[in-house]
Amino acid sequence: MKRVLSGIKPSGELNIGGFGGALNPFVAMQEEYECYFFIPDLHAVTVSQDPRELFQRSKDIAAFYLAAGIDPRKAVIFIQSQVAAHAELGWLMETQAHVGELNRMTQFKEKSDGREAVSSALFTYPALMAADILLYQATHVPVGDDQKQHLELTRDLAERFNNRFGPTFAMPEPIIQTIGSRIMGLDDPAKKMSKSNPNVSSYVLMLDSPETIRKKFARAVTDSEMSVRYDWELKPAVSNLIEIYAVFSGEPIETIERRYEGQGYGGFKKDLAEVVIEKLIPIQQRYHEIVHSEELTRVLKEGAARAAEVASETLVKAKKAMGFVTFE
Repeated sequence: MKRVLSGIKPSGELNIGGFGGALNPFVAMQEEYECYFFIPDLHAVTVSQDPRELFQRSKDIAAFYLAAGIDPRKAVIFIQSQVAAHAELGWLMETQAHVGELNRMTQFKEKSDGREAVSSALFTYPALMAADILLYQATHVPVGDDQKQHLELTRDLAERFNNRFGPTFAMPEPIIQTIGSRIMGLDDPAKKMSKSNPNVSSYVLMLDSPETIRKKFARAVTDSEMSVRYDWELKPAVSNLIEIYAVFSGEPIETIERRYEGQGYGGFKKDLAEVVIEKLIPIQQRYHEIVHSEELTRVLKEGAARAAEVASETLVKAKKAMGFVTFE
């Protein structure tokens, strides 16, 4: 069966970009793939994190997985740091990665730009990301534009390892999501929606109240043309709103364009807010029910055990191939 590995990093409050780019497609993927959905907390600490916030946000992401509809009977849900094989294979992947390759990673350049002190883990974390994928012999990985480069490196490392030490890792293929993979800010369609934006109206959080959501969409930038038309080159702000509508309603973009043809932006933005609210309310309710529950703890413990069983098998295979002494 085709196998998927993906996750949401617990480095901030989750906004609706995380729903469009991850939660929503994850729910669909569990019906078609054998899925491993994890919380990559080891990646989160490549930059400074408050320990209490990291602890809570890791549980938050897991709770959102369940609240959005991911079924732990169909998918394995776990926290990365609970499976020690991630860190160990991450080190082995570092021995295969070249400094030049890591230095070309655009995310490292973006996240280190302007910082006086940068963690070495921020530089080497693409090797850990490769380990995450290769541990589970993932055949497919959902990627957005900002992750394509890392998957390419993962494939390079897998091929290099297999050529040097014999067939060990599956070669992962990308799943390219077209709609909703990169939801942009409501104030600037050139920048990805982010909680780090000082303008609180630029993002919609998964736990925002209905009234807050209505206000934020009412303030969302558009353009002077007053036409609800999907055209990222000429109408990026409106196109971003149309994509959000499509993600949360499940409707094709063409249907949305026809519905609001000749109507202007006022009614469109009001309806968009209601579509988002309608989708988020049951997710919010379920989130609050389980985020501090024994159910969530049980799911994460069972998920870690299931993940560790698969990961350990791959790790031993890789270590034996490299010549390490192993005892099975």
